[in-house]
This record gives sequence, structure tokens and C-alpha cells, in this order.
Amino acid sequence: MPDTTSNVFDTISQSYYELTAAERKTADYVLKHRDRSQYLSIGELAEESGVAEATVSRFCRRLGYKGYNAFKLAIANAGAPKPAAAADKPIRDSDAPIELARKLYAVESEAMLQTLSLLRPAELDRAVAILRGARKVLCMGQGGSMILASEAAHLFSVYDGKFVPVSDSHMQVIAAATLTEADAVLFFSYSGATKDMMETLTVVREQGAKIILITRFPRSPGAQLADVVLQCGSNESPLEHGSVPARIAQLFLLDILFTRVTLTEPDGCRANRQRIAAALADKHL
Repeated sequence: MPDTTSNVFDTISQSYYELTAAERKTADYVLKHRDRSQYLSIGELAEESGVAEATVSRFCRRLGYKGYNAFKLAIANAGAPKPAAAADKPIRDSDAPIELARKLYAVESEAMLQTLSLLRPAELDRAVAILRGARKVLCMGQGGSMILASEAAHLFSVYDGKFVPVSDSHMQVIAAATLTEADAVLFFSYSGATKDMMETLTVVREQGAKIILITRFPRSPGAQLADVVLQCGSNESPLEHGSVPARIAQLFLLDILFTRVTLTEPDGCRANRQRIAAALADKHL
């Protein structure tokens, strides 16, 4: 086990000459890009270092960490910086409320700009085609991502009642097992690399249903199972699990997808909105 009182970068330096030549490439990259490394997936770090993912895994274990996520958390804890709206405008204890609000606005706006720059129109159109053609669409995620999946089902309810949220991880596997090639899954996962997600998506793939994944990491394990990957922006440290900018980036991408779908049948969606508004009218004071 790693010495929890030791800085991870000190550990790398002390162990440097015990590493293989390939592992040293990863060590060199992490030492040179300390701030950026905590935001990379294992696949991205491997690519940036010019090594295989297996090499990165061995590197982490050689340093005494259980796996890559534990290593990333150690990197984040090594600096444990306060939240920052931007590298040049970090949030400080002395910030007045309006100054704090402006900094948060800047980082959340940046998350949407990053998402916009990562948008691939061809993949978006493929996702639209899958959602329109599916008999049933299960909206899924784990933890905070399930909140986004539920919001997706709520948004798409004005388009069609076939969008169904499934929250419990066991129920997700059960629901996935009853899918057919005529169905689809819209899955939210910032990391694209959780055990429950992989279990569920593996069953979905076995059933032949289509998978649309909204994630930050297009080369993540979950992305390898997806038919379409829609990439959101915003870098999230392991210490910022479920950060607001990351959720805003995913919501922005969802809004783009939702609007694109509804524009394909504007008259039907308009009629559905009117029927829903009429049905809900008596619930308002």
C-alpha cells in the first residue's frame, strides 16, 4: 500500500528507477503535467504517454495503488486545490458573493463551450435516428448521472411516451435483459467507466438493442460498447465528483439532442405539449 502521508509525486520520484522503460514514460508525463493528469481517463493517459493501458495499470500498482482511480485520487489529493472557475481566476475565501457568482458563471459557460467544440454532427444525427426509430428507450445512469437520465425521460415525454427512466442498478439489468433489437438505451456516465454501467450495457449489447452514451471520455470502456458516443465538455477532478459544470455540460448536450429530435416532428410535439398542458392544468392553483 502507498504511504498515505507521502505526496504521490514524491512516491513517483523515489520509485522512478525501479520502473520499466515504458512505465517511466507514464511517470514522465504525470510529473510534467501534474494538474492535467487527474482529469484524464486511463486510455487518455496511455495515449498521451505513448504506452498501452496495461502499462498504466502496472505503473499504478507498482506505486502501491489498487488501481487507476485510486492513483488519480492521490494526484488530486496531492494538491487538493480549492475550486477554480478558471486557472487564472481561482475561487478564494475572500470573494464577495457577486465575484464568486461571476467566476462560477465563467466556468459553467466554459463547460458548454467545450461541449459545443466536441459536438460531432454525424454522431448527433445517428443518435436522433436511433431515438426516433426505437420501440422503447430506457434512460439510465448511476448516482448523480441517474438524475440526468430521469430529466431526459421527462424532457422526451412531450415527444413520445416510450422514454422510460430505470434507476436501480439491479432493475437496469433486469430491464436490459428484456430488450430487443427494436429498442434503445440512453445512458449517462461522465466517466464511462463504472462497474454497474458495464454490467448493464453488456446485457443490452447481448440483446441487440442500440446504445447511446453521453460521457466525457470517448475511449472509455462504456464507449467501446456504445453505438453512438456523444461527448460532453468540462474537466472534473476526482475530488469534484458530480460537479455542477460537468452536469451543465451533459444537460446542454441533452438539450441539443432533445431539440434536434423534436424538430423532426414539430406538429406532433406541439400537439403533445398542448395535451399535457391541459391535463396538468387542474394541478395548478
